[in-house]
Amino acid sequence: MFESFLGGIHPKDGKELAKDKPIEDMPVPQELVVPMGQHIGAPCTPTVKVGDEVKRGQLIGTSPAFMHADIHAPVSGKVVKIEPRPHSGMGSCMAVVIQNDGKDEWADGLPLTRNWQTMENEEILAAIQSAGIVGMGGATFPAHIKLKPSKPVDILILNGAECEPYLTADYRLMLEEGAKIITGTQILQKLLGVKRTVIGIEDNKPEAIKAMERAANGTNIEVAALKTKYPQGAEKMLIKVISGREVPMGGLPMDVGAVVQNVGTVAAIADAVEHGLPLTERITTVTGDAIKEPKNLRIRIGTPYQAAIDYCGGFAAQPKKLIAGGPMMGMAQATAEVPVMKGSSGILALTAEKVDHGPEMNCIRCGKCVKACPMGLVPSMLSILSERQAYEACRDEYGLMNCVECGCCTFVCPAKRNIVQYIKNAKCVIRAEQMKAKAAAEAKKKAQEAAEAKKEAER
Repeated sequence: MFESFLGGIHPKDGKELAKDKPIEDMPVPQELVVPMGQHIGAPCTPTVKVGDEVKRGQLIGTSPAFMHADIHAPVSGKVVKIEPRPHSGMGSCMAVVIQNDGKDEWADGLPLTRNWQTMENEEILAAIQSAGIVGMGGATFPAHIKLKPSKPVDILILNGAECEPYLTADYRLMLEEGAKIITGTQILQKLLGVKRTVIGIEDNKPEAIKAMERAANGTNIEVAALKTKYPQGAEKMLIKVISGREVPMGGLPMDVGAVVQNVGTVAAIADAVEHGLPLTERITTVTGDAIKEPKNLRIRIGTPYQAAIDYCGGFAAQPKKLIAGGPMMGMAQATAEVPVMKGSSGILALTAEKVDHGPEMNCIRCGKCVKACPMGLVPSMLSILSERQAYEACRDEYGLMNCVECGCCTFVCPAKRNIVQYIKNAKCVIRAEQMKAKAAAEAKKKAQEAAEAKKEAER
């Protein structure tokens, strides 16, 4: 049995609502809204204009920035608008609106057939990059960057934990498409040259464990049954539990020789490398006690939440909260018109009975949040300092930037304090200040270079 990690909690998982629902292909809506920001890094700029005809898989957004992931048309049709639209993480974001022509035609040359075993590593990485693949567990880090670590790695960990309550998309993917996950994993083994590969799955998913063991039979890929405890699926927790290595504060997985990828990401990589398919669809769980018929859907990027909810029979009761993702790390939404994106693991609608928990009070110094924190932080002090706008103290004295925003602290707080939100606010302020300082330094450098160039020209 693998060891556990510090802290953690055991929330009611709510997975019974959708775990036995096979993946369904949702019909493509008449209009899709494709945001240009679906990844960590710089948003893309549209490569199309209003009136253009597009095919599925055609490039419609890119960026010269290093940290970005290309965006592709999820359906064939006509670009009818390019304008700011609601966005589940940014509030609003520039989006390409495509009117579905009903033909669902692929761009020229797609899909294709390739043998990944005969491809050079550079070709594999290029295929992943051109497909616009990001971390599909929710982090949305561009996959091609993560898969080119600047330090040597010797272990590849596949995240099949899906510890977030209610969500069952990865579970169904492992049950139904295990062979594709294994193919994607073998591609990454070749690309990274690792010595050990492990698929980590929580032990409350015995059928998924069996399915992946069958799929991995005859390979050197291990399937590990991990203790069910939230946030088991967090990158640093997985590395600690499976390898015994601890990512240092402020460090990255590659600092301890590890790379972690979500099982959904790996399946998308298999499609990209073997068939040249860009990331234009994903598996998303539509669930919650306010949803009439919870389902796991294969859904096109750009599908409005409302269309997905309607396909699931609509609302069974008035939702008090609509969440992008799960209840622990997801983000509440003001409208159901936000679109499904590459990182949309779930659409969760909950009634007041599930979300109302009383008024927030002052911290009572009980220490429960400290005991629950998997990163060994002191969330109570971080929240208090954030309230006081002492953001630098949060960062310098209490390890603010090491918080993984799992929400364990908020879950256990008897004073009903939204601790994780205070921490998120502090991190946003610190990052904004860092960006401002960086921009000022770059402007100063350019001014100095211009002055030097002028002096040189006058000589």
